[in-house]
Amino acid sequence: MKRFFLGALFLLLVALGITAWLGLREDNTDATANTPANTADFVARGAYLARAGNCMGCHTARGGAEYAGGRAIQTPFGAIPAPNITPDRDTGIGSWSADDFWRALHNGKSKDGKLLYPAFPYPNYTRVTRADSDAMYAYFRTVAPVRQENREPELRFPFNHRVLLVGWRALYFRPGVHEDEPKQNAQWNRGAYLVQGLGHCSACHAPRNFLGATTGEENLSGAMIPMLNWYAASLSGDRGAGLGSWEVQHSVDLLKTGGSARGAASGPMAEVVRGSLQYLEEKDVRAMAVYLKSLPQNGETEASAPPRSTPQTEQFLRTGAELYEKHCVECHKADGRGEPPAYPALAGNRALTLASPVNPIRAVLHGGYPPSTQGNSQPYGMPPFSALLNDEEIAAVVSYVRNSWGNQGALVSGGQVNNYRAVTLD
Repeated sequence: MKRFFLGALFLLLVALGITAWLGLREDNTDATANTPANTADFVARGAYLARAGNCMGCHTARGGAEYAGGRAIQTPFGAIPAPNITPDRDTGIGSWSADDFWRALHNGKSKDGKLLYPAFPYPNYTRVTRADSDAMYAYFRTVAPVRQENREPELRFPFNHRVLLVGWRALYFRPGVHEDEPKQNAQWNRGAYLVQGLGHCSACHAPRNFLGATTGEENLSGAMIPMLNWYAASLSGDRGAGLGSWEVQHSVDLLKTGGSARGAASGPMAEVVRGSLQYLEEKDVRAMAVYLKSLPQNGETEASAPPRSTPQTEQFLRTGAELYEKHCVECHKADGRGEPPAYPALAGNRALTLASPVNPIRAVLHGGYPPSTQGNSQPYGMPPFSALLNDEEIAAVVSYVRNSWGNQGALVSGGQVNNYRAVTLD
């Protein structure tokens, strides 16, 4: 018996040692800092990359100073305020070196070695090259310093114990710079670099497990963003729920301007387009679109089977049709084809036929607002109907558009609508 316990203890110590090694190890690939030949160009490049990574989206609180932090990133485990990344020496990153900045992006560790919570998407940013990291660092050194103290995360037990990140990292994080796929061309590889790395598209569009880890950077099969109550649609090349039936130009238009012949960006995606993607060079946006269209289907669950025909169902859909005729037909037309890009088509619209009806419910309740961008400075918006229609009426009209013009989807209930009536996007 003693031998058994000693053996079990030995195995436990080995397991803990392996976990500690995997969770704490650092990859020093490309660890040598780059010395720019032209500082102005280097800083400009860093500013562009910071836009590509949408750093301001998290590190700038509403109404606050740029990059001074304070915006709370809501997670299923609690709130994590984004830190101050201005060059203030006491509360920001003014005392950080280029090596420290690289360590954060590439290895997910702060200057003092503290493990960073993956609300900061270092599992994606680890793919960023050292040259791009140094350019971003050079840019952040030029930002106006702001003295603003950082707040500690407000996480529930046991996630408030940072030491547990060692185990999480051992399971789900492997540092490593992006490597080009030799079988693909330069455009595809550039798109993969941006989507998987700075763009961190998987942060929203990839499913997550119960510990908050994504299931793979290429599995952009769509996922619910729980704290935002929004569904991030599939970005795979699947012709059903993904981008397989879209032309590359459709995706380019959506990413660059917020609107295209196949749909419009709204909700959290509108914020990404407004704050980040509209500023990217057209060739980079096109590279992202080419890469996304090439992704295989990864099993996104589409809408359930259409409702069984019963007198009650038929009456419910007739009510929806009457409401559509009264409130929607002027913009979206009787045949559901709309007038893209101003008024998106509902016929064949993949956002309507997903298993989760949350996006169309929220669009009808609270309105749909594409971003104002350089390529579409005055976009048309959809007005909210929450004050005009009750829960059952909104359920009826959403059910109708989910089952018209070739669309097929399960009926929506008044209870589902009510779940989102008081929920708005932060």
